[in-house]
Amino acid sequence: MYHKALSYRVFTVFNNVLLTTTAIACLLPLFHLLMVSFSSTAPANSGLVTFWPIGFTLEAYAKTFNNANFLSSLWVSVQRTVIGTALAMFVNAIAAYALAKDTRIFRARNIYLWYFVVTMLFTGGLIPNYILILKLGLMDTLMALILPGLVTVYNVILLLNFFRTVPKDLEESAFIDGAGYFRSFISIYLPISLPALATIALFTMVGHWNAYFDGLIYIKESKNLPLASFMQTIIVQADMTKFDPVMVANMSPRTIRASQIFIGALPILAVYPFLQRFFVKGVIIGAVKE
Repeated sequence: MYHKALSYRVFTVFNNVLLTTTAIACLLPLFHLLMVSFSSTAPANSGLVTFWPIGFTLEAYAKTFNNANFLSSLWVSVQRTVIGTALAMFVNAIAAYALAKDTRIFRARNIYLWYFVVTMLFTGGLIPNYILILKLGLMDTLMALILPGLVTVYNVILLLNFFRTVPKDLEESAFIDGAGYFRSFISIYLPISLPALATIALFTMVGHWNAYFDGLIYIKESKNLPLASFMQTIIVQADMTKFDPVMVANMSPRTIRASQIFIGALPILAVYPFLQRFFVKGVIIGAVKE
């Protein structure tokens, strides 16, 4: 018993050290960017900044928030994330609820389920998707960023398996009291499924917030670009034309880019701790089928 307890303590210490080291390694690059964004032009351009700002200044953030293109892109991303997550959660949950029923209730269940699964294996391709968005008149609109990825089959399957763990007696009791399927879905399945819903919401929010490629394809006006697409042009393509030349004349591009990266990562970092407690439970329960 003593040796078993000792081995458990050793494993716990080793595990904690390993996870702490991994967490620090993941946070250090972001912390370095934060220090660069707080530094003055010369040290940032010279690469002298490590994990402490040199010539502390908030000028990079002032210039960033004074840039109309950046603010409009930030607003587009907020709208995309909030509206896209809400619509995706409703559509995916409704689909999962229907597919969670057995064939005695939903006779075409297997046909629809295979229809969903096939879309995970085969897609229409980039050009057909572009033509579809063009023909629907969605180019340069917010819906062009939301509708193509509204249904995520992986999320539907995760919720489907979670819904199948809900005791059928609860729904049958609701039916006896006069509830229909929609009322049962709202009053029984959704409250019970909060861990799975929080997990899917986190996946969806991160996906919408970080998506940049569709913005480069479907959005032509710079004011309608989501933040990730805007940052891609600034950071990857090194295109500073979306900034006022006078405003950034005496600024280091490194400090401006660092401030934008940190601002872009901050919302997800702020939301994740509130959903993290649901994350593991939601994935485990949703991934295990009865």
